[in-house]
Amino acid sequence: MFAYAVRRIIAGILLLIVMSVVTFYLFYASSSTPERFACGPKCTPAQLEVTKKALGYDEPTIVQWGKFAKGFVSGREFPDDAALREAHPEQVVECPPGCLGYSYGYSKTVNSLIKDKLPISISLAIVAFVIWIAGGVLLGVTAALFKGRFLDRAIVGLSLVAFAFPTFFIGLLLLKFVAIRWGIVPLPTYHDLTDNPAAWLSGLMLPAITLALVYMAGYIRMTRAFVLETMTEDYIRTARAKGLPRRVVVGKHTLRATLTPLVTLSGLDLAGLLGGAIITERVFNFNGVGKLSITAIQRFDLPLIVGIVLLLAAFVIVANIIVDLLYAVIDPRVRLG
Repeated sequence: MFAYAVRRIIAGILLLIVMSVVTFYLFYASSSTPERFACGPKCTPAQLEVTKKALGYDEPTIVQWGKFAKGFVSGREFPDDAALREAHPEQVVECPPGCLGYSYGYSKTVNSLIKDKLPISISLAIVAFVIWIAGGVLLGVTAALFKGRFLDRAIVGLSLVAFAFPTFFIGLLLLKFVAIRWGIVPLPTYHDLTDNPAAWLSGLMLPAITLALVYMAGYIRMTRAFVLETMTEDYIRTARAKGLPRRVVVGKHTLRATLTPLVTLSGLDLAGLLGGAIITERVFNFNGVGKLSITAIQRFDLPLIVGIVLLLAAFVIVANIIVDLLYAVIDPRVRLG
């Protein structure tokens, strides 16, 4: 198991390095004048040249990536040009190890910008994840156990309805009726978890349900299909023939086999949400990573865009590693392959 984990971690690190190189070339090499967006539309050619040198855009893309990689490991100072740092030491910005760059639009490091927004996106993703996993598995198993009956058809039918509606429609519907018109819950607002856990959960409930309903619909159908397929296996029939109670057959034997593919899907879905639920954050006016990414694209803030993309890539890669390790725990045949 240890050797398997080491192999997966090394593969994840190499994949992240390749991802960072590809991302740099996609954004930096494809943009002919990124300094124009940093300096502004009224900049003179001389100012553009100074901006280009200060941000390091005058060097080849591979050199820029090398500085980025070195800064991520050991830290970095901005502006990028050493002469400018010596001439204006009061304007030097220190970026500690783990540095993702410097946003010229906000005049802050990318790390500090993401650090302020990430707790909101993480909170939203975790609450939505708990709701859709609990609801999806529970309703999916229930539908499978009542296959062909009214309850099965009702659960599957409602899940299809939820899956058909776009996220923004569900969010606006919940916001208008549940929060504004009926006043069942207060208007969604993010509160710090350490200050007031109850307010934190209450403020996240509507946007989390919005996300959870869309994902839950798919998980209901997948869980139902996996359970029905597993229940036809020989070892399940053997367990029934031995006279084991139904709850033991379903809970111990059927669910364990069902969880294997669900773990893979849920890990990747959670990683995607951690990168920012853009539409949901926009509807409920949550200032998370999703909303930050929209602003970065509108401003063509290359360092911030690249930092967010790499952060999302890191989440997906780490989630992949965790999922593979959990997969190996659930099914020992995986780590022997």
